[in-house]
Amino acid sequence: MSEHLRDVVARASRIVVKVGSSSLTGDEGRLDKERLGALVDVLAHEAASGREVILVTSGSIAAGIGPLGLSQRPTNLELQQAAASVGQGKLIHAYTQAFAHHGLDVGQVLLTSDDMVRRSHYGNARRALESLLSLGVVPIINENDTVATDEIRFGDNDRLAALVATAMAADLLVLLTDVDALYTAAPGSPGAHRISVVHGPDDLGGIDISRRGSAVGTGGMITKVEAASIATTSGVHVVLASADDAGAALAGQDVGTVFVTTGKRDTTRLQWLAHAARTRGGIVLDDGAVRAVVSRRASLLAAGVVEIRGHFEAGEPVDLVALDGTLVARGFAGFSAEEAEQMKGLSTDALGEQLGEHYARELIHIDHLVVL
Repeated sequence: MSEHLRDVVARASRIVVKVGSSSLTGDEGRLDKERLGALVDVLAHEAASGREVILVTSGSIAAGIGPLGLSQRPTNLELQQAAASVGQGKLIHAYTQAFAHHGLDVGQVLLTSDDMVRRSHYGNARRALESLLSLGVVPIINENDTVATDEIRFGDNDRLAALVATAMAADLLVLLTDVDALYTAAPGSPGAHRISVVHGPDDLGGIDISRRGSAVGTGGMITKVEAASIATTSGVHVVLASADDAGAALAGQDVGTVFVTTGKRDTTRLQWLAHAARTRGGIVLDDGAVRAVVSRRASLLAAGVVEIRGHFEAGEPVDLVALDGTLVARGFAGFSAEEAEQMKGLSTDALGEQLGEHYARELIHIDHLVVL
């Protein structure tokens, strides 16, 4: 890692740190308070030095495995929710006690992907986190596994951490895991070596990142690389390192892998929409509408719509698809699927005449669209 990059990492003032379940639990899947405490010691030191620290933690389901007498992480959604319900309290209690030893208070924030795409929820999440930081409180974020469903879950906290880093205009995202860096092949295999810096997608050519995570985690290297891509394209540097190297990573030492920013800072909801949204349906566009949205950055008019797919309400995220099935954009629908079905193919004047003046406007405004 270059001196410049080490300096950038060491000088980051607002940092988001994500730690995985495997870094917080023992061999039997139970919460390991010593490992948790060691991490908190590092983060408390950073907070004492004046850095703003936001922690995104996994571990609620893993923390519930032992108390419920389960032999391993449940695969059934209902059991996962039950384990999370039991484990979440134990997890935040352990963090509260550990940070209290350093004179720091913590605030728990539970999120789902729905919170990241709905206008009011997104704003509320940002304001809550900003308020906690201004009060000197360490925000501790986790996915709300207790009420999550297959439709709204992130599936891993790596992506959640990247989206939080983007939304909060963080200077640095640190992904802590049980692997000490990104390697050219499986760590320990012949010829495998650590990749110190990733400047962009071209640096990842030919690297196998398909390996899954541990028995108590949901992520793997691929989710971490995807999370790094979300953050770096939004102007946030990323460090991937082992939890044991947390202090060294935050100090800018040559450990782990640094992912260099590839885009300008972007904290808008549309960035979240592009990466996070679980869309509720789709709108199929004719060729003219695709050109208008993609090339001219125009709003989507009902006249260019040929098909409405799925069920969605006004304000919910939808995919915009070309006739050949290509996903070209995402947006927040201005009308429900039922209303859009009546509007498709009609000009603005025809909408006013046939359906009323309320419908004589764009189906999705350009300010609520992101081209993919």
